[in-house]
Order: sequence, then C-alpha cells, then structure tokens
Amino acid sequence: MSSSVPLLEAENVTKRFPGILALDHLSFKVRAGEIHALVGENGAGKSTLIKVLTGLYSPDEGTIEIDGKPTVFHSTRDAMACGIALVPQERMLIPAMSVAENILLGRQPRRSGFVSAAAMRDEALRWLHMLALEIDPARKASSLSVGEAQLVEVARALSLESRILILDEPTASLPPSDVTELFGILRGLRDQGVGIVFVSHKEPELYELCDRVTVLRDGKVTLGDRSLDDVLPESLIEAMVGRKIHLTTAPDRTVSSPVPALRLCDIWTDQGHQGIDLELYPGEILGLYGLVGSGRTELARAIIGLAKITAGTLQIDGRVMEPANPREALHTYGIGYISEDRRREGLILTHPVYANTTIAVWHVLAQVLGFLTQRRAREAAQPIVERLNIRTPSLNQTVQFLSGGNQQKVSIGKWLKSGTRILIFDEPTVGIDIPTKQQIHELMWNLTKSDRSILLISSDLPELIQVSDRVMVMSEHRIVGEFDNTHDYEEMSRRMMQAIQATSHLHVVGHSDE
Repeated sequence: MSSSVPLLEAENVTKRFPGILALDHLSFKVRAGEIHALVGENGAGKSTLIKVLTGLYSPDEGTIEIDGKPTVFHSTRDAMACGIALVPQERMLIPAMSVAENILLGRQPRRSGFVSAAAMRDEALRWLHMLALEIDPARKASSLSVGEAQLVEVARALSLESRILILDEPTASLPPSDVTELFGILRGLRDQGVGIVFVSHKEPELYELCDRVTVLRDGKVTLGDRSLDDVLPESLIEAMVGRKIHLTTAPDRTVSSPVPALRLCDIWTDQGHQGIDLELYPGEILGLYGLVGSGRTELARAIIGLAKITAGTLQIDGRVMEPANPREALHTYGIGYISEDRRREGLILTHPVYANTTIAVWHVLAQVLGFLTQRRAREAAQPIVERLNIRTPSLNQTVQFLSGGNQQKVSIGKWLKSGTRILIFDEPTVGIDIPTKQQIHELMWNLTKSDRSILLISSDLPELIQVSDRVMVMSEHRIVGEFDNTHDYEEMSRRMMQAIQATSHLHVVGHSDE
C-alpha cells in the first residue's frame, strides 16, 4: 500500500496555551496511499494538531518530518509548499466568485500581466475532471449545492499539488448520495498515492472508508496508528473517553395524549412550503428528514416566527397560535429552537458560559428594577453545566474558546431552565463526537419522560432512525412521506429515500407535461 517512510510524521509534538496543555508529546503519521482516521472527543486536540500540521501553529516541542526529513513550518504557505492541503469543516468558498476563481484564488494564471479567464477555466477544469466532476467553472459558488461546494473545496486543495490531504468533518452536512460520491473520489486519490487524514465523528464512515486510525484524548494518543480491521467500535469509543461506554438504543415510549402538542394544518409560507400537515404529540420525538434545500430549517423558523406563514394554522394543544418572533414563541407558547448554526444563532460567543446557559431565563433571574447579578446567573448555570457535563475551566470561560461539542451543550442547556414544552433540535450533533452525541440522544429521550415534545431535524440518517418515534420526509418544501419508525436502518432508509425519489420523479414528469 505505502512506503515504509511516512509522507508526514509528527513526533513528540507538544503545544501549550495559557492554562491548557493542548498537545502532550503526541506522535502521528500518514503514509502514501492510505486514509488515516483521526478521531477523539471534542477538545481532545484534533483541531490543534491539524493547525500544527498545516503551519498555523508552531509546536513548542517535537518535530515534523516530510518524507523522513525534519521540516519547520513558519506559515501555512510553508505547509502548502510541502504538499499539505486542508479542506476545513467550515466552507471557505467566496459566494460571489466563480468556481474557477475559488479553485485558483491567489494563483490565477496571467497573460501579459492580466488574469486570463480562458487559462483559468482550463486549469480549473483540469482539477474538476480529476475528480470526475461535471461542474461549469464559470458557475458562481453561491449556486452550488452543499455537496458540490464540498467537492470544489477538494478540487482547490488538489490544485495546490498536494500529496497530503486533510479533511475536517467533510460529510457533516452532506446527504447520503454526496457522501457516496465523495468517498469514491477519496478512494481514487488514495489509489494514486495521496495520503489522506480523515476527521469524522461518524463511526460507520470510519469503518467504511479508512485504513488506519489514531485516537486522541486530552492531547495524548490513546490508540496509535492501528489498522481499523483490528479495532472494534467499542474499543474505539473506550479509547476516546477512557472508559467503557454502553451504546444505548431508543427506549420504548407511548404517546401520553391524543391531542397534539404542536399541529401544523395546511401551512404555506413565504419560503415556498405548500400544504404542510404535521402533528407532534407530548412525549414524542418526531424526526424530520430531507436533503439539503428541502425546506426543513425554513419550516422550523416559520414555526417560531422567523418566516412568514401565508396560509394555514399553527396549534398548541388545540389552540391557534401566531408567534410573531422567537421571544413570543418561547415565553407565550413554550417553544424553543436549537439552531443548526450554533455559533451565529445559538450562542453569544464573546459572553461567558454562565451568561449563555441562562440567557433564556434572564428575565426570570432579574431582581428588583430588572438587574441581573452574575451571582444569580452563575448559581442557575451551575446545575446545567453539571447535568450536561460541559467541559469548561470555569463558568466565566468565554464560549468561543470551548470545543464544538461543549458549545453545543451550552446551546442546548439554555433551554433546560426555560420551561419549554416543545423543543426543535436542528442538526444538533453536527461536528459532535460519538460519546457527546450519545449524551445528547439520551438527553432528548429523558426530556420526553416529562412530556416534552421534540421535533428533530437531522441529515444524519442513522441518528434519525435511532432516536425518533416517527419520521416525516420533506422534499421541495412538501411533506412526501410519514413512517412509524421500526428502527431498522436498512428498511427505514430505503423507504425514506424512495419517498424523495418518487416525488422528484413526479415533479420532472409534471414539468415535462406542461
């Protein structure tokens, strides 16, 4: 498969920040022609290691070797010059630019001192064709689907003549069809001798795609450079968390009331929804699945007053409701929304943990004349932090410095004190490690024991099928299927995808008849 000399090797790398030992004498290697999984809990050190390998951080101790030769990166340009490219978790394409301009950004071919559009198009096509992508280089990046944008990011990385490709959570927002396409491309690159580092929190993906694995915990290697064929899933998780984890399944539940807690009756919105009928019962988890662009998030935002409902009615416990904004949805109707974009909508990143955790009940905690003291806020936040096992140096820690998983726990925690009866979880475990994902699933199950109702929006099919009681499928802003959940992945995934495909087929036929 690969040479005995690794393409890239980090030996005894240590990285310190004030009060934090982020990497502790860590060693890691990637060979040519292999896909190496890098896994660990949020905060385990994966992001710090990636930043060291790509030249963004300099290690305090240890060495980096390329092809067996010690190398020092003074910048990301140095790392790129050595053939290391990163496809980051956050999309970095510039929407107003074309695909070609994004692929060759900063390296546009010139003729007579001017950028040559023709040469740029030809060069971009070269890399797109390498990935077997039929994308017009002249297309604006804003018009790309999530899956297309991800693959253009890969093309851009390859255009740097990279031999070592690092992908950070590349499938976090991709539908199954795009994941399949991406994996085929990565296998092809592996067969061409590219060394690939694959960071993912989705355990099935690791076993489907990767050859070897390294597990980090608290900045140290706990399972180093092992063949995945020799590592059981239970051992992988134990290496991540330092103890045995019992993988739980959904408990048996029964609906406690014949009256829906939330009912949507023939809802139309200015976002394009047509005739949406939906019922969510007390103590139930209703999964809402659909491909990117199907309208799931937009429907959730309409429920809490962030998008206009143009026809139909919303009902809470059989009574018509018309929330004008999220504040009214929360305080009048008891609906909380955990946004898919926790960094922009779910948290105030520059505020401390205690402030974010209690933000939904500031008005309750405020004393005479509306003043809210830090002491009262911290007292209210402490039990939430303990219940959710939020890993933070203190309640005063600024949220932007927490790991992604702990940020998500803070985003969820703020609703636990607010008295919400209906919670909308929108992609709650994107970018979350396996143990934390399980904690969030168990939290949802526990919330339903007190008759709270949960609408779960997720692009993660295994998650949706594991957690939900019923599943509804959305396509092109319509509900196209509703299924009682048998928790059989093969059966449920087939039925759900068939519902989407049937609708797409009818749409094409109907369009051609007009």
